[in-house]
Amino acid sequence: MSQLEPTRAAIVAKLAVLGIGVVHDHEPYAATLAALQALYQDPDSGRLNGWHVRRVATRELSAAIGCYLEYVSWQIRGYFALSEADGSERAFDAQIEAIRDAVRADPTLGGAVGNTAEDDDEAGVQVQESGPVMFAGVLCHAATLRLVTINAL
Repeated sequence: MSQLEPTRAAIVAKLAVLGIGVVHDHEPYAATLAALQALYQDPDSGRLNGWHVRRVATRELSAAIGCYLEYVSWQIRGYFALSEADGSERAFDAQIEAIRDAVRADPTLGGAVGNTAEDDDEAGVQVQESGPVMFAGVLCHAATLRLVTINAL
């Protein structure tokens, strides 16, 4: 039986306590830019500052007869309103590193997964890209992170 939803919930729970803004358990959509902005607006700061988690791939291997390993690739995508005066790039980088540190400190996500590693060479959260984008009509920093979780089925 797939561990998709418990794993998704564990990732979101891990991120939600880091103080990195709004965290969605899916990629939300909206009909207008204002509605999309509202979905990612941090209620504490009022600035666009949010993340979403989505599954982007699943790979299943047969480790032995009757034993399967499920490798799920998760995309963690974040947006943070750009403000040169506030040093927003460094603040956003700090959010990214907080995410990486939190998973490194708890690679089983509180026991929800067997591990967070793709293979012997790669473990934890990987930064795939980071840079400025226009999002919901706002100039933002954006990052795409990747996390692979492993569960025995």
